[in-house]
Amino acid sequence: MAELEVKYPNVKVQLSGEDGNVFVIIGRVKLALHRANVDPKEVDMFLDECTSGDYDHVLQTCMKWVDVY
Repeated sequence: MAELEVKYPNVKVQLSGEDGNVFVIIGRVKLALHRANVDPKEVDMFLDECTSGDYDHVLQTCMKWVDVY
């Protein structure tokens, strides 16, 4: 199985052991992207992709965009 390629591997976000609320998860990743000076249009793309599905889709999208631990 091929390893998932992360769009911003230098952006690290801790989600394990944290609040599992979907809005908290999205907010933590959004904040990390902003702090890493990711272009606001890219952040908007992340938000659009993230909010286009269910809870599992949110988690998969976060793992696709940043290094989640």
